[in-house]
Amino acid sequence: MAVKKIEHVGIMVSNMEASIAFYRDIIGLELFDRLDLENGVVLGFLGFANAKETVVELVEIKDGAFAEEGRVHHIAFTVENIEAEIERLKGLNVTFINENISTLPNGSNYIFFYGPDQERIEFFEPGK
Repeated sequence: MAVKKIEHVGIMVSNMEASIAFYRDIIGLELFDRLDLENGVVLGFLGFANAKETVVELVEIKDGAFAEEGRVHHIAFTVENIEAEIERLKGLNVTFINENISTLPNGSNYIFFYGPDQERIEFFEPGK
């Protein structure tokens, strides 16, 4: 098994700028990256400056809607080889939300699957 660490926890937000300001000014996190996706979703990745690890992913849907999954959307784990991990999970009869690997503009790959209580779990392979 190649799971290395918790990658991030995704939190649904209604206003990206206000949420970035809150997590920066109140919590003390630094904005590491912001991605505007073509499907109307904006992602903000924040973490502690000295750790250089993402701990919070803010997710804004531009039409103002919240995902029906809730405000805490998922927990993500970093993996080294997402294809190998998918094959391992298939062998363990894990239910995937979508069996296709998704790729972010920065080259990172991810896939979602369900835990035993239908919680959303993401395996995340950082871009090279």
